[in-house]
Amino acid sequence: MKLQGKVALVTGASSGIGRAVAKRFGAEGATVMCAGRREDRLRETASSIAGAAFVKGDVTRDADNQRVVAATVEKFGRINILINAAGIIGNDGFLQPKPAEWRRLMDANLESVYSMTLHATPHLVKERGNSIVNVSSVTSLRPYGNLLAYCVSKAGVDMLTQVAALEFAPHGVRVNAINPGVVVSELHTITHAVADYPAFLERCKTTHPLGRPGQPEEIASLVAFLVSEEASWITGGIFSIDGGRQLMSAR
Repeated sequence: MKLQGKVALVTGASSGIGRAVAKRFGAEGATVMCAGRREDRLRETASSIAGAAFVKGDVTRDADNQRVVAATVEKFGRINILINAAGIIGNDGFLQPKPAEWRRLMDANLESVYSMTLHATPHLVKERGNSIVNVSSVTSLRPYGNLLAYCVSKAGVDMLTQVAALEFAPHGVRVNAINPGVVVSELHTITHAVADYPAFLERCKTTHPLGRPGQPEEIASLVAFLVSEEASWITGGIFSIDGGRQLMSAR
């Protein structure tokens, strides 16, 4: 098992990519702390992973992030892996401005990554070989109309990842980002970002060159590789995992 003996803190573990990553880490031998806002879903995720625990918290609240990190260290003694998977999507743009939506997405997608990483830093730098993976998006690489805040927030995650990779490198801590295309999860439905989700998924057959949206488990496979010793010489990477979506022009 690739992650035997590692302690991983995974945000957004109540659903989607975060949930799949937490389960994959457990299968790879890691001890997992599942963090998120929905206690019932967190409990369900943690109960499906041997030795896992959960802690409720809202990543948009700095005090919650500090508490989540402290709870992880108190429970398991350390943090070797941080996965910033929590995030939301929403529609906004200059012709249909929604300043409150801009702030909401920036807080959830970018400020949260900064805050959680900041609180985890003292624990991550204690040991060489530790790792961070930030979940970004194909929208950081290509512009999409009416997704202004989402695109900009995810582009910010990419740059944060690269700057952090430089700063953490002397401590032997690696930092990478992954950039998924459309992944079948609750992201679009619980945020009401897509009116007709089945039709949206059907359209993904034409907007993704490989002819389909992705599955959370496929994303988890890449994350598990990036935090393992097999990726020990990889840091500052921005990795597309999108069925070829970023290769296509916006349309």
